[in-house]
Amino acid sequence: MGKGLFITGTDTGVGKTLVSVGLITLFKERGIRVGVMKPAESGCRREEGRLIPEDAIMLKNAAESQDDLDMINPYALKAPLAPALAAEMEGVEIRLEIIQKAFEILTSRHDMIIVEGAGGFLVPLFGNFFMADLIKKLDLPLLLVTEAKLGIINHTLLTLACARERKIPVLGIVMNHASDQQGLPETLNPEALRRWAHAPFLGSIPFMPGFDNEAIKRAIQANLDLGPLEDFLKRG
Repeated sequence: MGKGLFITGTDTGVGKTLVSVGLITLFKERGIRVGVMKPAESGCRREEGRLIPEDAIMLKNAAESQDDLDMINPYALKAPLAPALAAEMEGVEIRLEIIQKAFEILTSRHDMIIVEGAGGFLVPLFGNFFMADLIKKLDLPLLLVTEAKLGIINHTLLTLACARERKIPVLGIVMNHASDQQGLPETLNPEALRRWAHAPFLGSIPFMPGFDNEAIKRAIQANLDLGPLEDFLKRG
């Protein structure tokens, strides 16, 4: 198994980047040389003729990485669509060997690497190759980010079932409050996932209106059970 962690979500916009940045900041503080990767990012804005992958840049900045952005993010795409669709629209050929080569180089330079996916587990990357297939190819365990809202029990259990079918190890589930709403689903879903997920539920991150790396790190330390991640790091 690779010396890293793949962070995916039950959907787009659930907080993958927030969780990734918090863990990067935490691991870096502990003296771990963390590499980062966002293999494909769509919905990038164009600035001075270049597409800007904002999530990848946030990962790079959190890690204080000296690696080239093009290696951290081999494929930046403009359309806010699944990478396969955006690439087809823009005439871009996403090639697995390019992603794998960048991953191998990054892995050789760092103690561990955090890879953030695009969208959810079964988002198509190219052709009939899905984000789940990339996780399997990179041989990384999975951290699943889900959102505190109605419907996430189904989304979470479906993602976990797909991961088990592909024999991808799941280190844990993190619930992120992407809004300050606090109704019955937000209150009851953590215990529901502990009951039905059959995977470690690491805890819930409260709503954070800003995006401050240190604040996110403190929220992770205060609200998540990091035991499974720490055990994984010791094994690595």
